[in-house]
Amino acid sequence: MAEHRSIAMRCNRLLGASLVEHNLIRLEHLEAANERMLELMAGGGGKQVSLLSILLHEIKAIEEEKLLTHQLEEHGLGLIELRDLEWPDDFKEGLDLDACWSTWTVPFDREDEVHYLASAYYLSPPVRQFWEQRLRGIVVWYGTYMASIHEFLEHLGQERMKLASPAAAKN
Repeated sequence: MAEHRSIAMRCNRLLGASLVEHNLIRLEHLEAANERMLELMAGGGGKQVSLLSILLHEIKAIEEEKLLTHQLEEHGLGLIELRDLEWPDDFKEGLDLDACWSTWTVPFDREDEVHYLASAYYLSPPVRQFWEQRLRGIVVWYGTYMASIHEFLEHLGQERMKLASPAAAKN
């Protein structure tokens, strides 16, 4: 996760600026959320520290439905629920969980050179830039709930730990 810390910080910082720019939150909410995020990170908050989560759940500066509606109406995104998808094992095995946590984004399908991504952080330009450079192809973006990404990544992380446990015990 340490290698993704700088991208996570940048994604959070510019998400906040974008939310203010689109009049989805007020500047004072962003400042309070930034302070809280720094507190959590200083306390070792880890991968789940998220500016958006603080704005949604602690400060209550925005409702997630309003954010998703904005992305749908103003940016032409589709919406997707990750729980409803079938995930081939080989696709899940190739996911970089730290990159997904850092950007609150999950690639969920690929057809030829077209990649499909679900993100709670679409409005953060560094998120889009990170994935578009990494995937090198056409990227189709979808908005999704933070809880959907959180549940998927937690579940996949637990699956990987279970698979690694027998191998670790044999060594």
